[in-house]
Amino acid sequence: MASNMNRRTFVSSLAAAGAVAALPNRLMGVVGRRPRVGLIGCGWFGNVNLDSMAKVAELDIVSLCDPNKRMLASTLDSVKAKQSKVPDTFADYRKMLASNEHDIVIVGTPDHWHALPAIEAMQAGADVFLEKPIGVDVLEGEALVTAARKYDRVVQVNLQRRRDPIFDEVREQYLDTERLGKIGLVECYYYGGGNGDVVAPVSVPEHLDYDLWAGPAEKVPYVPQIESRGWRMFQEYGNGTIGDMGVHIFDLVRSVMGLGWPDSISSTGGRFVYKNATSNISDTQKTVFHYPDMDVSWEHRHWGASPIPQRHWTDQWGARIVGERGTLNLTTMSYALQEQGSSRLEGRHLLSRTNDLENLDFDRFNAVVGGNQDGHCLDFLTARETRSRPLSDIEEGHISSACCILGNVALDLGRPIAYDPKTRKVADDAEATSRLARSYRGDWTHPDPAKV
Repeated sequence: MASNMNRRTFVSSLAAAGAVAALPNRLMGVVGRRPRVGLIGCGWFGNVNLDSMAKVAELDIVSLCDPNKRMLASTLDSVKAKQSKVPDTFADYRKMLASNEHDIVIVGTPDHWHALPAIEAMQAGADVFLEKPIGVDVLEGEALVTAARKYDRVVQVNLQRRRDPIFDEVREQYLDTERLGKIGLVECYYYGGGNGDVVAPVSVPEHLDYDLWAGPAEKVPYVPQIESRGWRMFQEYGNGTIGDMGVHIFDLVRSVMGLGWPDSISSTGGRFVYKNATSNISDTQKTVFHYPDMDVSWEHRHWGASPIPQRHWTDQWGARIVGERGTLNLTTMSYALQEQGSSRLEGRHLLSRTNDLENLDFDRFNAVVGGNQDGHCLDFLTARETRSRPLSDIEEGHISSACCILGNVALDLGRPIAYDPKTRKVADDAEATSRLARSYRGDWTHPDPAKV
């Protein structure tokens, strides 16, 4: 059983558990005042990010922005309970950025609204905490990286699994030591998240400015799910399951294995079962990221039974690192090694009361996940102090996001593609290169990596 814990892992665990009570004052002492924070996107994870940041540092929340008046009002009430000063509220992020000076801008919008607000926030002098995936197309990501470097901004992407201390153990105890032997395959997966419902369009509610909410993206016939987390059902506003769930696991694998851009990407799948669903994302997909002498694959399926025994829904979301001497199974909360010729499992689960793979307490789930999110925000705030790159820097977030987006491009085209980040083109494939930037609706202008 992996019971030895090095100092870095121990300190990280303390931070994730909230044992940093004195740190907010230290952060304030370095920057000289409370950072002025604005939130763009007052839905689910926008609020999660704002709440986590407020736990690990003293903030001055000065601005809130959302074209949904109901969500904006709810977040405003929450902030009033945290501080005496009432923040300004906006429907349009451009007015928010023009009206206040911000040290930090949190972008917690749907995917189609990640790039433009984040770039403009950097141009306005703010550091950015950005939701994943960082955009809906590859060139949005290239523009974000360029802007971060040009304006010398700290940008943390909310790929929070890469900072969890148990994955330091995976790297140090199993990968750096080559205990698995030669690794030839990594299989990432997610089973669940059915999208087979047929939902009739309805009138847009009065509290939502749907035209502004859609912004540069195509406006699909409005259904109630769009207002909350259901926008993920539509390719217009996101990148399907590979961009939502797959980017987390692919990024985690890249982090522990030290992987960069793959040589090429291929993908198969589609809407095989839920053909009549209102959703237009794939219900079945397998994408392969080809590296020298190794394939990393992603598979999701929204239908049928999972091949993995289920103790908790997080068991359906993970990766298998397959080596010649054993297989290392990762979930978002655990690792387990099964060596060749042995039935014994060795590893650790974050919900274990005995620091192993047994005696799991699923009632601790929210506290453990919350602690990890708090630690990710703390890493961002600490990087701001030193003007260094955070653990999930924008360039790392771009590689993971772009690869998942390219998986969808390969699926649509029905052939492998090889993206070259130096030329920002797909080698010998003009049609695939044309798919690196989506068309923007109306007067919205797609960011140009050469001109941000």
